[in-house]
Amino acid sequence: MLTAIGQYVGAKAVTAVLFVSSAAAVIWFWRHPEQLATIWQIVKYVLVWMGFVLVLPWATFFITPWVMRKESNAASAGMLLAYLLADAVVAFCLIGRVGGLGSLTWGVLILGFLSAGVYNLKVCEHQAERLELL
Repeated sequence: MLTAIGQYVGAKAVTAVLFVSSAAAVIWFWRHPEQLATIWQIVKYVLVWMGFVLVLPWATFFITPWVMRKESNAASAGMLLAYLLADAVVAFCLIGRVGGLGSLTWGVLILGFLSAGVYNLKVCEHQAERLELL
């Protein structure tokens, strides 16, 4: 019974918080349209970067067999590092600078780079497994 009451009250509280924050966001962006344009620009940059990150290891599918033939961990690490470096260069080209970024921006960038590195590793593992089956 306490669980049901807690879920009911929790759902009402979450709904109230979402409603108030949505209303505050609408009012804020209605009064400050230039910040809305800035947010859309950031969203466009993020989508372009994510598209690049998602396509890069698949577009260079011919590199994975070449690295596998070398049978070297250093070659595999070099390939993953090159992918990560390309991802970082595109990200910094999109934001236009390296200096003067705040700690939140650096945190988001580092988290994005780590996520891109894990994605590149998983894609390369998938490509290598498919090659072994052939």
